[in-house]
Amino acid sequence: MRQPRSTYLDAAGFEMHVTEWGDPSQPALVMWHGLARTGRDFDEAARALSADFFVLCPDTLGRGLSAWSRRGATDYTFATYGAMAAAMLDHFGIDQLSWVGTSMGGLLGITLAAGSLRERITHLVINDVGPDIPYDSARRIADYVGKPPVFDTVTDYEAWLRRTYAPFGANSEMFWRRMVDTSMRRTGTGQVTVHYDPAIVSTMAENKADLDVWNAYDAVTARTLLIRGAQSDVLPPTIASAMRMRGPCPELVTIPDCGHAPTLSDDKQIDLLRTFLRE
Repeated sequence: MRQPRSTYLDAAGFEMHVTEWGDPSQPALVMWHGLARTGRDFDEAARALSADFFVLCPDTLGRGLSAWSRRGATDYTFATYGAMAAAMLDHFGIDQLSWVGTSMGGLLGITLAAGSLRERITHLVINDVGPDIPYDSARRIADYVGKPPVFDTVTDYEAWLRRTYAPFGANSEMFWRRMVDTSMRRTGTGQVTVHYDPAIVSTMAENKADLDVWNAYDAVTARTLLIRGAQSDVLPPTIASAMRMRGPCPELVTIPDCGHAPTLSDDKQIDLLRTFLRE
């Protein structure tokens, strides 16, 4: 069975954690997680796809095992994340790549595929996000991300995590267990809380311009696939339909029985990615 490797590197002046899978001589695939998640969310897909790709699953600044910003909201921007992504690619000597991005990772992928990585990203998968996010959905996300809870036990934290991320739909017990283990930390008093810096919510407030990427979307030339959770409130059908007719005019695939966002962890979703990325 293919096993991951844990790597730490200097990326644009920050220590960045990357989970890498597969042979570095294979074509490169970057999988970038959502706002309050980590690169470990992609373990199932990364393990399967590493048969054909060198897969990199970074933790964004302020999340997981990567460093936190020393200046709060100032650094929690797509400009910083993009600089870190470029530094990661340079570290591994990657010229061209495919990009799979969930939610925030999808918006970052759009921004880079239209900008600084335009000549390097050949395939782009946008998982359950659009160039603008409905206000109510953005407020819902900001409410739970910006007010991280604290629990006395991991068991209580797990119950909260499963409730909060119920829109992910059905996933294996192994998926949920890993999600618990890789997205918690102890506080100074020994209690349990989320892994991330609460200041990352600035993307939904001070840096919300990063969420409006229609101009960038229209400039994307990479081969593109759009995935939507059937009950998603972040990517409504109207926006998904508009995306089909603009920019890279992607194929749209709707995943039943889930909301925001499909985890890309079951066999059908992994086969969807594999088929698209091989084209």
